[in-house]
Amino acid sequence: MDAWDDSGFNTRAIHAGQEPDPLTGAVVPPVYQVSTFAQDGVGGLRNGYEYSRSGNPTRTALEECLVSLEAPGITGARGLAFASGLAAEDTLLRVIGTPGGHAVIGNDTYGGTYRLFSKVAQPWGLDHTAVDLTNLAAVKAAIVPGRTSIVWAETPTNPLLTVFDIAALAEVAHAAGAVLVIDNTFASPYLQQPIAHGADVVVHSTTKYLGGHSDVVGGALVVADADLANRVAYHQNAMGSVPGPWDSWLVLRGIKTLGVRMDRHCANAQAIVELLTQHPRVTAVLYPGLSDHPGHAVAQRQMNNFGGMVSFRVAGGVDEAVAICGRTTVFTLGESLGGVESLIEHPGRMTHASVAGSTLEVPDDLIRLSVGIENVDDLLADLTKALQ
Repeated sequence: MDAWDDSGFNTRAIHAGQEPDPLTGAVVPPVYQVSTFAQDGVGGLRNGYEYSRSGNPTRTALEECLVSLEAPGITGARGLAFASGLAAEDTLLRVIGTPGGHAVIGNDTYGGTYRLFSKVAQPWGLDHTAVDLTNLAAVKAAIVPGRTSIVWAETPTNPLLTVFDIAALAEVAHAAGAVLVIDNTFASPYLQQPIAHGADVVVHSTTKYLGGHSDVVGGALVVADADLANRVAYHQNAMGSVPGPWDSWLVLRGIKTLGVRMDRHCANAQAIVELLTQHPRVTAVLYPGLSDHPGHAVAQRQMNNFGGMVSFRVAGGVDEAVAICGRTTVFTLGESLGGVESLIEHPGRMTHASVAGSTLEVPDDLIRLSVGIENVDDLLADLTKALQ
């Protein structure tokens, strides 16, 4: 248990794993831009460091902060940082999946994750079944006794913003002896802490809300069980897909303002949702904060707010959706999400092109917004102009 675990979220984000430097008193952890460390005699590691693939003090600060945010007070829980979100996912699959094994995943899983399962893990021998994870009967039916070791879910999902009941999925997964993995990238630990609801592992692309400034690529796992965490840590070192100290420092810097940024993301998103729901050219708005969203009640129960991601469908089909994406000015046309600047994209041709033709294909009239923290009047005016 970390000394900061009894503190509030924003206090932990600023202080957990980030004590002033004992040598200089610097209040921000230094960037240890170093590959190797001097040893005090053969095998005598100074504070446990020998080589930066195996451990680096800047990365350690990030990992300690991450576990404090996602799993405060949980003995044995551990945070592990990676070079990207997909690197984190791949390392985890090597630990909890095996050739001949099986995973149950959501039928609107992020395209990059689906590609990892279908094009990398499947040839390796790990089969998967994609189902509607809101249908617990379908989840139970998809589990293969003796083979299924993973139930994998995002909530909210990318880009359809489906919300899954984490506690209910945990009950089903654990009854089958499987590990429940929750991708918490869209919500961030400020809005949702899946381990508190029964998840075993939380996945993040730290590129997104945790970093928050569109200037770093990274990933992370927070693992609740000490034994599983140690196994993942072994693979992290053996496979070597770790972030450098500068990338770790950038994510750590971003985390310090996560709470205040998320408050603004959520407030701006709510205002945009109100505009879109009243616009005659918008045929559907996907946002868990709407009372008629199928997952609204679950989101109210397991989230502190509804996030900064908004998706909507438009009249006129794919051509009009693409045209709208090209008509914004404040919203930048680009992939990724979670930065301070607002982004707009066409998932079918951009972030989710890899699932085209599969059961995970997204509607071609769908537009996804990552709502930033600009002045909301500017965002509303930009969208109004683009929709005209």
